[in-house]
Amino acid sequence: MTGMLMIQGTSSDSGKSTLVGALCRIAARSGLRVAPFKPQNMSLNSAVTVDGGEIGRAQAWQALAAGIAPEVDMNPVLLKPNSEIGAQVIVHGRSIGNLDARAYHLYKPIAKQAVLESFARVRAKTDLVLVEGAGSPAEVNLREGDIANMGFATAVDCPVVLVADIDKGGVFAQILGTLACLAENERALVKGIVINKFRGDVSLLKPGIDWIEAQTGKPVLGVVPFVQGLWLDAEDALPQNPGRQPTSDDVLRVVVPALPRISNHTDFDPLRAHPQVDFRFVRMGDAIPAADLVILPGSKSVQRDLQSLRAHGWEPYLRRHLRYGGKVIGICGGLQMLGRELRDPLAIESDVASTAGLGLLDFVTTLEPHKQLVNTAGTLLLGDGVPARGYEIHMGTTEGAALARPALRLQAGNETRPDGALSDDGQILATYLHGLFDAPDACEALLRWAGVHDVVRIDHDARRLASIDTLADVVARHVRLDGLWNNRT
Repeated sequence: MTGMLMIQGTSSDSGKSTLVGALCRIAARSGLRVAPFKPQNMSLNSAVTVDGGEIGRAQAWQALAAGIAPEVDMNPVLLKPNSEIGAQVIVHGRSIGNLDARAYHLYKPIAKQAVLESFARVRAKTDLVLVEGAGSPAEVNLREGDIANMGFATAVDCPVVLVADIDKGGVFAQILGTLACLAENERALVKGIVINKFRGDVSLLKPGIDWIEAQTGKPVLGVVPFVQGLWLDAEDALPQNPGRQPTSDDVLRVVVPALPRISNHTDFDPLRAHPQVDFRFVRMGDAIPAADLVILPGSKSVQRDLQSLRAHGWEPYLRRHLRYGGKVIGICGGLQMLGRELRDPLAIESDVASTAGLGLLDFVTTLEPHKQLVNTAGTLLLGDGVPARGYEIHMGTTEGAALARPALRLQAGNETRPDGALSDDGQILATYLHGLFDAPDACEALLRWAGVHDVVRIDHDARRLASIDTLADVVARHVRLDGLWNNRT
């Protein structure tokens, strides 16, 4: 073994994250000290690390697969898009500000240094680092200054395995075309190919495998079948509806607006998988269905997303929903939308200094440069109170009379403090806490509050771990692991 291996893809969503996670689990089971690493990620799904920084959510669950706590060095550069051409840039877990695409291109030499520093630290304390690329290395317009794919691999002389998604169709063209776009020294780093998401009789694929090996001189190290029913945190893309079809007569209809800049939509994975929940993401412009519970999610650009809600009829829908006794939850940016006003005097998210909120709760939010990043736990103040836990990632400070009746009481370190608000009529709950539904007691209490009578108890953490183990077992059966580990031969 060389102590490092990079998984690159022929496209986005080819299976890089899942393959890295599976290999992390396999290596950890064998007794190796293993860690995930992604030089540059672009995602609005993020996680808070043990060292108080922010990384892509995929690297957090990959660390779980490796049996270690997530650290900022596992994803040294994180881009969080907040417009069509710009993003908040997170380096070593902390925001350095907003940059448009051209400005970030100029910043890349500094970002590359941060990436190499983090990689050196991760490698120094592990036997194996499993590196995940971003998108595809065949994006020739992005090759100059690249730190996400071959630019990183060539800098550290890291062997590469290419994963291709056969479910999209054209898998052999994907592989051949990707390799053709690489420079000769980059192709030399590619030690093999894994075909992912295969359905059917693998023997029928044999002629194609023989052909691609002859054409490229690269071995196909495995064909991984399409695995249904895995519950793993999405790196970025919004899941397709539905999650799991309800199997109970006691069903709660839950609707979440798919905001243009929705963030941390993994908050809703426990609901998508729950047998008593009919869950729907509703995209802007689609008809808004009747619901028992509407959840306003996090947002990377709260004022713009609130404008989008208004433009697509969500404000009168919410008022009608509440008049008829429906429930509403606002999480992070969703909390901020529920108040009287959103203020951005420093133009952190937009050049609009102030926007009227929905006015459903009596508070005002002011955006400030400092970002709150903390893992926390406490009590959800419904009924007699139940344990809750999660994490906070936000830049707003919220003040107002509605906060006198908090939704939670949280503790981080030695500090205990109230969080969010519960409306006087009990119909609206607002919180800054992401991961609100992850804890079984909290999820059960929230579903009961929203209208489910006999709630089925689900342990989402146990389900996530079971999915990781299932994935690792499948990869171990269908990939030649010796060909991966002995990747210098």
